Amino acid sequence: MSHSDVVAKTVAACEAAEPRLHAFTRIMGDTAMEEARHLDALAAAGVDLGPLHGVPVVVKDIIDVAGVPTLAGSATRAGATRAKSDAFVVKKLRAAGAVVVAKVNTVEYAFGGWGTNANTGHPRNPWKPDESHTTGGSSSGTGAAVGGGIVPAGLGTDTGGSVRIPAAMCGCVGLKTSIGLVSRAGVVPLSDTFDSIGPLTDTVRRAAEMLDVMQGEDRDDPSTVGIARKDPFAELDRGGAGLRVGRLSDTMLEDASPEVRADFEKSVALLEAAGVTVVPIELPHPMLEYQRRATVIIATDAYAFHADMAESNEAPLNDTTRTRILQGKSFTARDRVLAQRRQVTDINDFLAAIDHLDAVVLPTAPITAMPHTKVNEDDYSVSLYTRMGNYLALCGLSVPIGLTAEGVPTALQILTRRFDDPLALRIGEAFESVRGPFPTPPSL
Repeated sequence: MSHSDVVAKTVAACEAAEPRLHAFTRIMGDTAMEEARHLDALAAAGVDLGPLHGVPVVVKDIIDVAGVPTLAGSATRAGATRAKSDAFVVKKLRAAGAVVVAKVNTVEYAFGGWGTNANTGHPRNPWKPDESHTTGGSSSGTGAAVGGGIVPAGLGTDTGGSVRIPAAMCGCVGLKTSIGLVSRAGVVPLSDTFDSIGPLTDTVRRAAEMLDVMQGEDRDDPSTVGIARKDPFAELDRGGAGLRVGRLSDTMLEDASPEVRADFEKSVALLEAAGVTVVPIELPHPMLEYQRRATVIIATDAYAFHADMAESNEAPLNDTTRTRILQGKSFTARDRVLAQRRQVTDINDFLAAIDHLDAVVLPTAPITAMPHTKVNEDDYSVSLYTRMGNYLALCGLSVPIGLTAEGVPTALQILTRRFDDPLALRIGEAFESVRGPFPTPPSL
């Protein structure tokens, strides 16, 4: 099958699924087909751009794609002009042969973990589209499109779990990359302290392929300057033998639902079957404390970026988003400085606690997808197990475990030290190889 055939089939699948999923904000059929025909011509001439040559991808709608407005899931950008150029990461993917077939939905300004958006219509979980279950957020559209099997890969962003949570709820792989590996230039910011870009993919290996080409120094994002590239493939296939990971104790996971805890125990057994040594561990602080401590930094960053809009009564901003942004106004400069100093101490204490370990494993989320009608927007429990990864400057990988009795996914989260992204992928690949193929959701 030619690249044009694959892309045409994917575009048709996006259009067919959209009435049920509400995942797509713009399906880019014409430009995608143009790119695919160019890639066919390169292939006919003997040019192979690598494993992403001709692979359809979607892009979260806070990331610039040339010629398309970046709407950030908000009515405040209804009149936004078309982006003049691709975000750095989109350029990298296109140079490797990936084809952008669509922009996809997001929580407004990426500020929320449930995946809801009253402006655009809530994206629906591909495992329960007709019951209108949550996708997780804020990379909701990417999770729905990849988890639904419509595309093999897409881009999301993660400030407190926004790649890992939708990956977990929609049944796909999600990689929160270490800050500094992937440039955030061309992305609408929320918190430049915690924002990272990551792929959501059908397999761990595909996530490695995406990370391999997404990396690169970019002077428009100072966090990337001087950072050495990481090879995701060097040890990807070495399996779990010789690795030691810490599993959080039952007391630290008491907020997880019974099904989440049960599937986490299954995942631990699968890791051990893959040769990983798993030992119990207690963190220096409860996860709720890490989540709370991160709030000061996220809120003040968000207010710094979006204060003018949030303060304006004329801006058509969703009330929930406005309240979250304005929370940053309640903190003083002293609060911010003390929060940053405490973060450094917390990072050092955490690294000391896992000095004898290669990684830490825990569920990605304490709960699974639920009907939108049951969502409480003031409940932050959905990010209880993920926000610590951002706060402690870690890499995080979410890999599906199985399905609950209701038929929605559960997921394992693997946390590694900053820049140990290849190690997280190695552990995820070892887990995935023992788990076996993950089921696909009902036809959309």
